[in-house]
Amino acid sequence: MKLAESKPLIIVGVDEVGCGPLAGPVVAAAVVLDSQRPVAGLRDSKKLTPMRRLQLSREIRRNSMAFALGFATVEEIDSLNILQASLLAMERAVQRLRVSPDLVQVDGNRAPRFERLSARVETVVGGDESVPAISAASIIAKVCRDRLLLRLDRSFPAYGFARNKGYPTREHLDALRTHGACAIHRRSFAPVGKALLGRS
Repeated sequence: MKLAESKPLIIVGVDEVGCGPLAGPVVAAAVVLDSQRPVAGLRDSKKLTPMRRLQLSREIRRNSMAFALGFATVEEIDSLNILQASLLAMERAVQRLRVSPDLVQVDGNRAPRFERLSARVETVVGGDESVPAISAASIIAKVCRDRLLLRLDRSFPAYGFARNKGYPTREHLDALRTHGACAIHRRSFAPVGKALLGRS
């Protein structure tokens, strides 16, 4: 009599981008890779060129078993703090998956509570470089957020969001001092508050 083949574990990699910027949402991604359709070259999104990130993002979306994105708004960042907003975005990403995971691997040393999830949860420091599914999550989250900031640049052209993606570059800080904050600035972040105080 043949032993029944064990069902392969469904492992989700989770990562977020956008903790450091002064503007825009936090974006998280959850990815379940398909072992039958591997994606070569996965690594921390910060170590890839924009073109390579875009190429890999397309491959991940096409070849993964499942993926989903989650967001935390500027208002949530200001009311909760950036850590809690990031955890919320990651939880939303996992909740939107169309599969039920057995294991959730989260980049870093903090993970959401995932109160409605029965899966085991692991944190992996440096996981965006060492765990392929987390690397994949970091890539599609980064590509998504960069595209969003490109669109927001058209609504708020004074701040250079197409170039700085909301990070505190000299150009961005100068624009804050000159024009004040716009609707997508995180007012709870010290450089934004300082710039606004300087204009009052």
